[in-house]
Amino acid sequence: MYGTPEVQAGFWQDAQGRLVPVGMVKPVDQERDSLVRELVKGAVDLNSKMAQFKAKAFGDVRAFIEMSFEEYGAKVGGKKGNVTLLTFDGRYKLQIAVQDSISFDERLQAARSLIDECLAEWTEGARPEVVTLVNDAFRTDTKGEIRTARVLALRRLEIADERWQRAMKAIGEACLVTSSKEYLRLYERIGDSDEYLPISLDMASIRMPEEPAAKAEEVH
Repeated sequence: MYGTPEVQAGFWQDAQGRLVPVGMVKPVDQERDSLVRELVKGAVDLNSKMAQFKAKAFGDVRAFIEMSFEEYGAKVGGKKGNVTLLTFDGRYKLQIAVQDSISFDERLQAARSLIDECLAEWTEGARPEVVTLVNDAFRTDTKGEIRTARVLALRRLEIADERWQRAMKAIGEACLVTSSKEYLRLYERIGDSDEYLPISLDMASIRMPEEPAAKAEEVH
């Protein structure tokens, strides 16, 4: 949170940086300013508490995993993976999910060239759905980036053409894991069912006290 610049007593600073005498600031503008500042302060405090909770949660889970490994004389090592922990009664569930960010190097262009050769030759006999999948896979998103999941999905197509096989190998070798991010998710079981309702830490999805709870069939 950036600090608020000091302003001469008896003045308020407007959005353009100009000093305005307090007496010239309308009451409604003063009330609006007070309301926003109060809520921002609460949000900053909450953000700080959430950051502390996140650090504690990841630290405690990692410490527990190490303790569990030690019980069997094993050591924690290598790449961190997904983990799920449940309470003894199964009512609450904690998950740490690891999501890798994948990009492609220049070999993806070699793969695309080989695929284009195949499509050009298959024009008459190619299955329309294959052409659609290929074009969709290499279509960039709103940020101008390739949709990695759709490109990798092409490798599941059973096509015997030698050029296609070389293209799929190039795609596999072009994959680069650029970063990994861990996500903490908490759930509460819905009654005696096998379904769990997320305990949201996202303000946009937190249910207001007067709002009805989500129906079980809507929980994913």
